[in-house]
Amino acid sequence: MDRSIYSERVLLNNDFIEATVFLNNGKISSIETGYVEREGCLMDNCGSYVVMPGLIDSHVHINEPGRTEWEGFVTATSAAAAGGITTLVDMPLNSSPVSVSKDFFFAKIKSTENKMKVDCGFWGGLIPNNIENLEELINSGVLGIKAFLTHSGIDEFPNVTERDLREAMPILKKNNTMLLVHCELDSDHSGKKLLEENPTSYLAYLSSRPKEWEDKAIALMIQLCEEYGVRTHIVHLSSANSLDQLNKAKQKGLPITVETCPHYLFFNAEEISDAKTEYKCAPPIREQDNNAQLWRALKEGEIDFVVTDHSPAPPELKELESGDFQKAWGGIAGLQFSLPVFWTKAKEYNLTVENVSQLMSSNVARFLELDDRKGKIAIGFDADITVWNPEGKITIQEKDVLHKHSTSPYLNKELFGEVIKTYLRGEIVYQKNITNDSFIGEAILLKKN
Repeated sequence: MDRSIYSERVLLNNDFIEATVFLNNGKISSIETGYVEREGCLMDNCGSYVVMPGLIDSHVHINEPGRTEWEGFVTATSAAAAGGITTLVDMPLNSSPVSVSKDFFFAKIKSTENKMKVDCGFWGGLIPNNIENLEELINSGVLGIKAFLTHSGIDEFPNVTERDLREAMPILKKNNTMLLVHCELDSDHSGKKLLEENPTSYLAYLSSRPKEWEDKAIALMIQLCEEYGVRTHIVHLSSANSLDQLNKAKQKGLPITVETCPHYLFFNAEEISDAKTEYKCAPPIREQDNNAQLWRALKEGEIDFVVTDHSPAPPELKELESGDFQKAWGGIAGLQFSLPVFWTKAKEYNLTVENVSQLMSSNVARFLELDDRKGKIAIGFDADITVWNPEGKITIQEKDVLHKHSTSPYLNKELFGEVIKTYLRGEIVYQKNITNDSFIGEAILLKKN
């Protein structure tokens, strides 16, 4: 049956209007101003709730196959749908095998069958010993290639050197393929010694991964981007010190983009107590002044978008009992709550719901080159839609968490923004307090010409 969605607040072309959006065969078929009923069309009357494009998260660690006890496609995509997210892109390193070859990548694709509530694309990985087979991996359907400049935390996914990058970048350029980079170059180890002496101290952990590591790595990637002309993306920016060099690179016309994450915007180092390893991530959550500079950059368009870097692990790997930041897995679980987490702080910095949609949907769609069908409520686009109440208050409780594990620094936080419904290609994949067991998500594979 055809379906329509009515609301007093439908986000169209960055403006709110009262409208009825008609959905047919998974697409948005028409948009009418005001309240419009049609015979034989099932209407969802959303009143004054916001109706906007589904969120897109291009930085998610799902871990299947091989580490499904950390997270899998069923739990990750269910959590995503509950968070208003309709499209994900999965990182290549936390599964086993890691997605660094055509065969390993196809094993991942097979593991997704009948398990996804939302659509999912995939990044491939660059490691020192797969450069000879990199072109084959690129042509297997990945959306781009991810590399680390420091240890990834997964031994099967070692970091690359500048020499490795110089070997790989001509291949990436030839195939018009994007490179995503975890930017930390670990040189000064004085902070590591401090952490060894004070393993439960958050400030010691922070000093063990200083801003300079990020800044040096980003400088290297800007240099290589300019030399080779490869689209280069800096993931999870935490050091505001790098904003100036990134701005200058963009002003020169270099094909470089940058993201940051909700945890770098919501939390700050001053409020993290010792032994609270649920806050551990890499790069680390930095000081309040640094994070305020990230907010300024977001408001001024210097940071391209916001995605989660959802990186869960079993509670025992987070060392919650020992509080040991040396041993704890570095990753924050927040996929389900990225919208209210971001919105709660965004309000404080006078960002609007329209800004949120740009930074968490349309800008990400453009980055992924999916902006001809996702990230916008427009005729002919996928009927991927988030319905939410920006004024609604929620408290994140353990019983509501749909991730594989509930461990998260967001637990018990009071937030603004309640997701009411999520539509994927016109079908409801999440509705508050109602279970939907349908798994209709599709794999998004990049077809090379």
